[in-house]
Amino acid sequence: MFDLSQDNADNQVLLIDKPVGITSFDVIRSLRRYTGIRKFGHAGTLDPIASGLLICMSGSATKLSRHFMDMPKVYSGTLVLGAETPSFDTETEIIRSVSTDNILDDDVSAATKALTGTIIQVTPIYAAVKVGGKPLYSYARQGKDVSRPPRVVTVDEFNTGPREGDIVPFRIVCSTGTYVRTLVHDLGQSLGVGAHMASLRREAIGSYSVEDAIQLSDLQPEGE
Repeated sequence: MFDLSQDNADNQVLLIDKPVGITSFDVIRSLRRYTGIRKFGHAGTLDPIASGLLICMSGSATKLSRHFMDMPKVYSGTLVLGAETPSFDTETEIIRSVSTDNILDDDVSAATKALTGTIIQVTPIYAAVKVGGKPLYSYARQGKDVSRPPRVVTVDEFNTGPREGDIVPFRIVCSTGTYVRTLVHDLGQSLGVGAHMASLRREAIGSYSVEDAIQLSDLQPEGE
């Protein structure tokens, strides 16, 4: 068990391996409960569908948040060709499905090259970014479309592996603010068959690796 008593956890940077199925703020709630420390934050949200490295900070260390957020991120995951969803991931139902028999691995690799470098992304409609004082996902749930802010991001690497049916593994190195599921969606659009993200894991933030992170299940509440 990892000793997370208040004496050990205050004013610290903690590397947490967030599991699938909980929010990044759920991790913060757990850390607050285990330590009794109220001032906790994290550097870079992971959606519930995603797992991997979440850098958490307590006390005065929360001032380092921007420093960590500005570091490049490394992700691995899988995407599904030939199937589109409104959220660009598995959080919503498939709305379009087409055959991918004419798509080769080389076609996929070539399409990723057009999505590397400095590119402009349109924020997905299922996002927490606020427009008109409300998060975008609230408009999506009401079936409303609104103008979404574009953003400039940098994708240093977008590599894919051999397909297994319509499932394609990928690895991405990108700047902060990059929506990986939007990259996947845009890849599908460029191939003419659509795509959505099936899984995502954050492997690293800068030089910090998920291999050095602790599991929530390993946390030792104070007094135990």
